[in-house]
Amino acid sequence: MSQKEIEEQIIKKYQRDEQMMILVFAQWCVNHDLDPEEVYKRAYPFQADNHALKQAIELTVPKSESGDISDDTLLGVLSLFGNEDLAFVVSEEISNREKKK
Repeated sequence: MSQKEIEEQIIKKYQRDEQMMILVFAQWCVNHDLDPEEVYKRAYPFQADNHALKQAIELTVPKSESGDISDDTLLGVLSLFGNEDLAFVVSEEISNREKKK
């Protein structure tokens, strides 16, 4: 396998993993009655529409059909991909939810 082929495989794997991270985020939002696009825009207000997020939203299921995604799982996944701004906004949502209890 050539160096170029190895690099292409690494890039494709990263893109698949990134898409999975976005799906986990979107489903977590659905599970907590949050709009994934609104939460994302709070983290990245100057970014254009995110096509990958729109695709992930289409793949989400109603929260009644979804398994639980823990807050720690989501924050860990976001951290792995360096989405610190989004993790901060998610942390705010978690804090707001806990205050309402």
